[in-house]
Amino acid sequence: MRIAEDDLVEKFILGSGAGGQKINKTSSCVYLKHIPSGIEVKCQSHRSREMNRFQARHELCDRLEGNRREKVQAAIDAAEKNRRQNRPLSRRSKQRSVEEKRRNSQKKSQRRHTGKDD
Repeated sequence: MRIAEDDLVEKFILGSGAGGQKINKTSSCVYLKHIPSGIEVKCQSHRSREMNRFQARHELCDRLEGNRREKVQAAIDAAEKNRRQNRPLSRRSKQRSVEEKRRNSQKKSQRRHTGKDD
């Protein structure tokens, strides 16, 4: 997947965590933000700034690809759900439904009030 450089905001931040003076003095932590999608990535896995830049871009690509796949899968799922909902019922399902309606009708007819003659 190609990402335009104009769509990225790249910053270098002072590192933090274990590593002592070397990590605390250098700006080897890389922050990337993809403006169109709003995805942010921070990488400080290596001591080298260039390796962190590579790693951050790789992670950003993975996240964008994951988002794209989720959207495609959601569209497929929606189409499949619509297809399932709109397919006709089987003959057996229709028979069960009619039988259930008849049973309910009989129950309700027994609940009716009797006339004044009784």
